[in-house]
Amino acid sequence: MTYLRPLLFTLLTVLTPALAHAGSQTLRLLAWPGYADADLVAEFEARHDVQVEVTLVGSDDKLRSKLAENQGGNYDLIAANTAEIEYYIGRHLLQPLQPARIANTTRQLWRFRDYPKIPGIMAAGKVYAIPYTYSDMGLIYDRQQFAEPPTSITSMWDPRYRGKVLAFNGSSHNFSLASQARGRDPFNIAAEEFPQVAEQLIALRRNVLTFYALPEEAVSLFREHSVALLFANYGRQQLKQLRDAGADVGYVIPREGALAWLDCWAISRGARDVALAEAWIDFTLEAHVSRALSERQGLSNTLEEPSGTDKPGQLIWLRPVEDDARRAALWQRILSGERPPLQEAP
Repeated sequence: MTYLRPLLFTLLTVLTPALAHAGSQTLRLLAWPGYADADLVAEFEARHDVQVEVTLVGSDDKLRSKLAENQGGNYDLIAANTAEIEYYIGRHLLQPLQPARIANTTRQLWRFRDYPKIPGIMAAGKVYAIPYTYSDMGLIYDRQQFAEPPTSITSMWDPRYRGKVLAFNGSSHNFSLASQARGRDPFNIAAEEFPQVAEQLIALRRNVLTFYALPEEAVSLFREHSVALLFANYGRQQLKQLRDAGADVGYVIPREGALAWLDCWAISRGARDVALAEAWIDFTLEAHVSRALSERQGLSNTLEEPSGTDKPGQLIWLRPVEDDARRAALWQRILSGERPPLQEAP
């Protein structure tokens, strides 16, 4: 009946925007390892008749560098933690999105849809990111080298394990850890305390085997060098990888608490096709895709409660820090072995 045609046309327009995408379309993702596995990318490409280009990053510093290129115009969609999302919003590198256009957000646990209560993802009443996965950053230890599990972050500085500690190569997190180890605020280091925190990191550099970037790199180093202790920047993802590789390891949340991140999908200001970016977010919130993330990577997804969850009080959600540039500049000097001029801002 002819009067149904306008209604059918409207429904097709609302429910299947991906039909408008031609095979020449390309979605450019900037994400962390495990967030866009090849088989799932292929499934999305086949479903929407598009191509997906995936660029992987191993640190927040690298993510910032990549997204800053061409004012965000080189990527359509990024995965970043809430503290980084807030940073990008402040620099106008993201654009607001409409959760109502992403149907599978209704599958998520309520706490991940209660956007005003999630620090960092809203500005001026607009939502800029959709939560995807989260994890705490605990300590992984070799059961053969610890008679009892380590209880404190300060174990990373223990001279008994010199050359057998793996830490993460990230400026912001390392300054937070060092400040936390001193019993101070991880995210707000006073100017007069920077010399002491920097000295703490110099001591850490001397105690570690090395600083890793990607989780796969950490697995190889852990096994090849009989590592005793690993700061798990990727959380339980790394625990799963090491156990899958046959390592006899345990995992603890230190008594000081564990830094914890909530990674979200966000659309770049330079996105060429917002509807296609929305389609990817919606795809990752399908049950089988989110479940694959948890099963393969050991990360928690936003659709279901994880088993064995730690008490909320033990987790310290990432927040913006007092001076990103200063942390990054000092960290590069510390990492290179150069003693920075601690009494002056870089």
